Formats: sequence, C-alpha cells, structure tokens
Amino acid sequence: MSILLPLSVVIVARNEAANLPRCLASVRGWAPEMIVALNGTTDDSAAIAREQDAVVHELPWQGYRDTKNAALALATQPWALCLDADEEVSSALRNSITTFFTDGSSTRFVGARFPRKVWFMDRWITHGDWYPDLSLRLINRAKARWGGDAHVHEKMECDGPVATLRGDLHHYSFPTLASHIAKITPFADLFLRQQQERGRKFSLSAAVLRPAWRFFRAYILKLGCLDGFPGFYIAWATAFGAFVRYSRLYEAEHQRPPHA
Repeated sequence: MSILLPLSVVIVARNEAANLPRCLASVRGWAPEMIVALNGTTDDSAAIAREQDAVVHELPWQGYRDTKNAALALATQPWALCLDADEEVSSALRNSITTFFTDGSSTRFVGARFPRKVWFMDRWITHGDWYPDLSLRLINRAKARWGGDAHVHEKMECDGPVATLRGDLHHYSFPTLASHIAKITPFADLFLRQQQERGRKFSLSAAVLRPAWRFFRAYILKLGCLDGFPGFYIAWATAFGAFVRYSRLYEAEHQRPPHA
C-alpha cells in the first residue's frame, strides 16, 4: 500500500497534453494533492489533468519566477514537489522522497535536491553540462520560494539546510533536434533583456571566449565525450547558444537603418 506523503505536487504548464499523463502518473497515489497551473493553454491539458485527479487552476503568465510562486501559493500541504510537465519522478527517486519523510529527514531539512537526467537522441545523457543537474524541487513551503531573475534562470531559495537525495528526475525536454534548436532564440531574447536591464554591453572577448569555454567544459572536463555523438552535439549546441546570446547584444547595439 502506498504511503500518502505530506506534500503537494505543483506543475506550471502550457499546452502540455502530450507530457502531463506521464508526469502525473509518476506521482499519483502517493502525493495527496496534485496542482496543475495552466497559462494560455489551447490544448486538452486541463481535461487530461482532471482525469488524473489533479486540481486545475488558470494563472496569468508573469514570468517564470512569479508564475511559479503564484502556483506554489495554491498548494495546501506543508511540503511541495515542484515539477515541469515534461518531467517524471523515477521509482528510485520516489523511494528516496518517501524515505526522506519516514526517517525524520523532513524535520532536519527545509528542502531536498536530486539529479535530473535528460532523455535525448534515444539515450539518457549522464555526463557533460546536462548531468547531474542537481535540482532543488522538494521544499517546505514555509521556508522556501522561487527567486532569481524575473525573466529567466529562476531558482529555488531555501531558508535552511538542504538535503541531496538519490534517484533521478527524468526529463523529456527535447523529443527532437528541432525542439532543442527552437529554444535557442527565446533564451537569447531573455538573455538580451536581462543584460540590458543590468546595463551590460557587448564584449567581443566574451562572445568568443565564453562559447569556447562552454564547449571545453562540457565535452572534456565534464566528460560529455562519454555520451557519444549526442554528447558531442550537446557541447557544440551549448557553445553555439552562448554565441547567439552574446551576438544578440551586438545586434541590439548596432541596429540602425541602412545607408542611402
């Protein structure tokens, strides 16, 4: 018999009908409350979530950080497990979370992090920049909230010690190469806005050296080479994404009408 844990699963989603069944099935039966906060959804996400016994709310988009905090405020349990719709709690992670509550760890810590593992190009990625990608997602709601930048790179902030659990959070973020490439432009746009708000200017050295460093770090230092061709692609794509982001700064500073 499954033990119901004192936590709410909180998911922020938009048009995730394809992913929600897998995500919700991985927590159904041991989390007494599942909350799906939708924003601007036009597919069957709401109906699918309700079929899985989740509580559905509609929230306006306020950026990653503020929207996730608004969703977190809807939870009623003392603890929350914050997930994305394209994630899945593995059986090993589920066992670790259960042990976290049954062995008294939840009285000593205010949160817990665990590795996130990506399925990409028909294999699990276990090296490079993408793994272990420790993610702080299990939190005492009275002691934690989403912080960081309002537009991108939101991060969980806890007022107290954080445990590290075994077991992977499975991430099905990029079903195709096209879906991965499609992320480059929106993240470059967010990076540009962030840098402009901080008064940062284009730097040629940063545009050249940072992508080179990202490739070397991911492929050599973090052993992305052990993930075969997918590891090689990820290292190059990460470097190219960094190059595009810094190039957007150059473009923004040199936009002017063509000469007559």
